[in-house]
Amino acid sequence: MKIKSKDFRVQEGEKVDLEKWPTLVKSAYKSKKKYKKLLKKQVKELSELQRLHYASDHYSVLLIFQAMDAAGKDGAIRHVMSGINPQGCQVFSFKHPSAEELEHDFLWRSTQRLPERGRIGIFNRSYYEEVLIVRVHPEILRSQGLPDGVLDEKTIWQERYRSIVDLENHLHRNGTRIIKFFLHLSGEEQRKRFLDRIDVPEKNWKLSLADIEERKFWNQYMGAYEACLGATSTKLAPWYVVPADDKKNARLIVSKIILDTFNSLKMHYPETDARRQQELLSIRKQLMKVNPCGK
Repeated sequence: MKIKSKDFRVQEGEKVDLEKWPTLVKSAYKSKKKYKKLLKKQVKELSELQRLHYASDHYSVLLIFQAMDAAGKDGAIRHVMSGINPQGCQVFSFKHPSAEELEHDFLWRSTQRLPERGRIGIFNRSYYEEVLIVRVHPEILRSQGLPDGVLDEKTIWQERYRSIVDLENHLHRNGTRIIKFFLHLSGEEQRKRFLDRIDVPEKNWKLSLADIEERKFWNQYMGAYEACLGATSTKLAPWYVVPADDKKNARLIVSKIILDTFNSLKMHYPETDARRQQELLSIRKQLMKVNPCGK
């Protein structure tokens, strides 16, 4: 299968029914060896584009990963970004908000972690948790100290979607390109991966009773994701629903979408004007002189 980014993109205003979005598609690779070769090629291309991105210093790129537990977010980030210079990449994982963060609006803590121009920022979970887990567990919302007037669950989700879209539009206008990935995992595949975490000692630490409790809310989470994807996928900051039952194929899809986004920026290295050329000539002359140390 040739990977086409548009096949996984949620169109603006689209009503999302995740049962109609596959969790498994035909693989872009025919063997493990072919997979490694394809991923290596894409990682190398991404590494080259990242250097160009850093040098041109006009845009920042924000990658957002959301998914159910065991969908492969960590693995996708680790494999796809394996060739990136650490100086040009920042990864943040957002868990339960701190007491200080709860004293601010729900977007505050993530805006502190936005990437600078020339860099790639990665959010492993993000401000979208505030319209996902908080929607599934409204008791969290009621514990956030918000005024009574904004706690109407009939309106608050639409208001938060609007705040998110406004923020993302603002970031786009100021040079940040946002790519949002929902790794779409089936319930059966999650069950298999949880069992694997029990059977493989090195993976025991990855599983807790809390994970099993959250699995009971699967249908509620799917409903929250459907509403969120449909309300916040825009032309400027699109969502991509990535079939995640095959981890290797998901990584290839993610890396292809990132590459396509970078290539669309039409970046170039800073041009050398006449003044800069004269400066370089002056530097060359100084370097051509006898070493001051006499060596």
